[in-house]
Amino acid sequence: MNRVLLFAGGKGVRMQTENNTPKQFLKIANKFIIIHTIEKFEKCELIDDIVIVCIQGWIDELEKAIKENGIKKVSKIISGGLTGFDSRFYGLEYLYNNCSENNDIVLIHDGVRPFIPNEIIIENINCTKHSGNAITVAPLNETLIYTETNPDKILQRNNCFLARAPQTFYVKDIYNLYKKALDDNKTDLVDSASIAYYYGQKLNYVVGPEENIKITTPIDYYAATGILNSMNEKLNKLK
Repeated sequence: MNRVLLFAGGKGVRMQTENNTPKQFLKIANKFIIIHTIEKFEKCELIDDIVIVCIQGWIDELEKAIKENGIKKVSKIISGGLTGFDSRFYGLEYLYNNCSENNDIVLIHDGVRPFIPNEIIIENINCTKHSGNAITVAPLNETLIYTETNPDKILQRNNCFLARAPQTFYVKDIYNLYKKALDDNKTDLVDSASIAYYYGQKLNYVVGPEENIKITTPIDYYAATGILNSMNEKLNKLK
């Protein structure tokens, strides 16, 4: 099975929303950001199942929105943990304990990253089947300065990428790496790619588009609104 693990567990402090609304429950085009994201995987013919880790207190709201939007592939919503690592571990532990087969694949994705193209989802799955994992990246278009050296170094941006999502693995492989990180007290590693890299795994890259952004700050939200409006205009022209 090809499964998706979506994270909607953050409080969205950097978004500075009114009434402390989590960023994944902000609306763009009259729809929660998390629903826009879910729909991308719902529509992909290679995705069999979606599991969501959701912030406590918002599960009922998410279940209602899923039903209203006719989403069928979400099989489970579980409560998030106190940290991002905790939430990812809880989600992976659920998948590991409920694997249908030993070769289940999981696409680990952010609930606030709604502009993932269908072809990148498919490429992640194919790359993982062929090479063991897939890390979605985007080209770096600005100068990158590395400050741990003396003097500082300016890195060649042609050799640098931004790590994004989905980040895709076999469930059994990435769960065991997270369990090892927990045992080794390496819970400060920021994402699945960092954990895999730390434990010596070779990472395989899928280059995605620039617009595959994570909506984290007010600037991201305004950019996302513009991206969606532009996409809708293109679709309308094709009709």
